[in-house]
Amino acid sequence: MIALMSPPELEAALRAVGAERYHDRHAFHGLLHGGKLTRSQVQAWALNRYVYQAHIPLKDAALIARCYDPALRRAWRSRLADHDGDDMREGGIARWLRMTDALGLDRDLVVSMRRALPGTLFAVDAYVRFVAERTLLEAVASSLTELFAPKIIAERVEGMLANYDFVDRDALAYFTPRLTEAPQDSAFALDYCQRHADTVEKQQQVIDALKFKCAVLWSMLDALYVAYVEPGIVPPGAFTP
Repeated sequence: MIALMSPPELEAALRAVGAERYHDRHAFHGLLHGGKLTRSQVQAWALNRYVYQAHIPLKDAALIARCYDPALRRAWRSRLADHDGDDMREGGIARWLRMTDALGLDRDLVVSMRRALPGTLFAVDAYVRFVAERTLLEAVASSLTELFAPKIIAERVEGMLANYDFVDRDALAYFTPRLTEAPQDSAFALDYCQRHADTVEKQQQVIDALKFKCAVLWSMLDALYVAYVEPGIVPPGAFTP
């Protein structure tokens, strides 16, 4: 980058990152959505993805803990309730566990995360550390993969319901609220980045933060593909179908 972009130009650059790097392009997702995985492979995906889901509130809490702007803290708190739930509603983590229950996984095993792939654990830890240690602007920007979430969610629900007789709409209940939550969250984060990335350097940081987050999600699927698809080498101690 050599010149400051306008807000629409920055958005276009961010969406170009998603078009190139978002994990809906990964081969594992093609197999998942196309009904090409066995029940055991879907179990492995759900078990490992739980690690990511369980750490999202930790990531969001780390961001809030560094934020001196009350308005940003108030806006970001809704993300904690979305995932943790509250007295009025079930959160995303609980809904994800409904899916792992439906897949026949032991809930205590899933929650313990002790059988997750090393690649999953490293990637998720890297994401939490990124949000806790980089600039607040980069931390907010790393959430912008939610710009692309509705498309992959719609494909996932449609494909899994059509191709797997061991899941139903109740098992996939996690995804329905995300069709509303993700666009709201991404719109807020995008506006924040457009307003605060007021130098070429900051705009590049925003773009690079989104690239990093795409790499986190992509590397999680790399680990799943190598362990459970091809060549099918499961690391010691990880979930074995």
